[in-house]
This record gives sequence, C-alpha cells and structure tokens, in this order.
Amino acid sequence: MQPYADALVYIVDDDQSVREGLAWLLHSRRLLSESFESADSFIDKIKPDWRPEQPSCLLLDVRMPGTSGLALFEILIERKLLHIFPIIFLTGHADIPTAVNAVKRGAFDFCEKPFSGNAFVDRVQAALQSSDQQIKKSKIIQTFELHCEGLTERENDVMRLVIDGCSNKVIADQLHISVRTVEVHRSRVFEKMEVRSAVELTNAWRAAH
Repeated sequence: MQPYADALVYIVDDDQSVREGLAWLLHSRRLLSESFESADSFIDKIKPDWRPEQPSCLLLDVRMPGTSGLALFEILIERKLLHIFPIIFLTGHADIPTAVNAVKRGAFDFCEKPFSGNAFVDRVQAALQSSDQQIKKSKIIQTFELHCEGLTERENDVMRLVIDGCSNKVIADQLHISVRTVEVHRSRVFEKMEVRSAVELTNAWRAAH
C-alpha cells in the first residue's frame, strides 16, 4: 500500500517518548505527523466546525491526565467525524477491553504497546485509505446536493424518473405533461447537474448515495 503524499497522522499521547517514537516510525515510511501531549491541546487545534481536507487519522492514547482519550473519542463521535477521521487507539494490555468496545462504537482499530513497526504502519495506512475514500465521497455528495439545489420542483421530478430509467413518454404520462416539455426539463437537468447523459446522471446519483 503506497503512502499518501498529502496525508497527515495526528498523534495524541502524554508520553513524549511514545510521540517521538511514533513520529520517527511514520517518517521512516514517508508519512507526515503532528503530535500533541494531551487531548486538550488537540481539542484546541480542532475548532467545532473542523473537518480534515486531506487523508488523516488519529493515534490516540486511551489513558491520559486531564481529558482522556475516551472523552476525546466521545467528542469526535458527537461531531460526526469518525467516518472521515479514523481513530486508532494506543493501548496497554489492561486497556484492551476498553479499546475493543471503542472499535465496536466506530473506532478504526487499536494497537497494543509496544508496537510492531510494519504491522502498525500498515494499519495506519489502511486508516488513511479509508479517510481518503470517505473524504472523496463526502465531496461527491456535497457537489451533487449543491447541484440539486438549483433544480426546480418539476426538474427534480423529471430527474428522479430519468434515474429510474423511464423514457420521456413514460415521464410525460406520469407527470401529465407533454413529451416536448419533458425534453426541455431533461435538458435543463443535465445542464444543472453537469452531466451529458442519463447514464452519467445515474452514476452521479449512485456515487452520492
């Protein structure tokens, strides 16, 4: 699995030696990282409306003074970030049941200290790949929804029937309008949705859903 040139791995751990060791390990695999000594310092970094624009993931220690890793996890759940910002918990042996439970609630994975270099970075890269896919999907959805906002109610009706595979005549019958009117609406739908055919329109809809 090739590293992403613009990817960024965030490290949140109160142990300086762990932060430095992880940063070195990631650097050896050509991955950029940014480290934080506490969950609170990371929270200060991410504003309430923050969303990663590049493939990103978080390496998060379970137990830390002040705000714990689990408390930070809850904040990220509330902000609905887990799908584009995967979390890998860093755990000691005693924390494994807690980390397993976190995975069930949406964390990407957990890794037990001390880490196995290659296996650990492989999981980080898998998290970054997931982040990249979800960020791209989110952008596709946003673009599709933005285009949809420009449609009139009738154009939206026509679009949905085109996506269902209906012919112009069937659309005209269902909407009680002329075939010529359907053709006009269909043309405007293609223009506003920035597609050239029913196939492209259907593919755009599927990508956004």
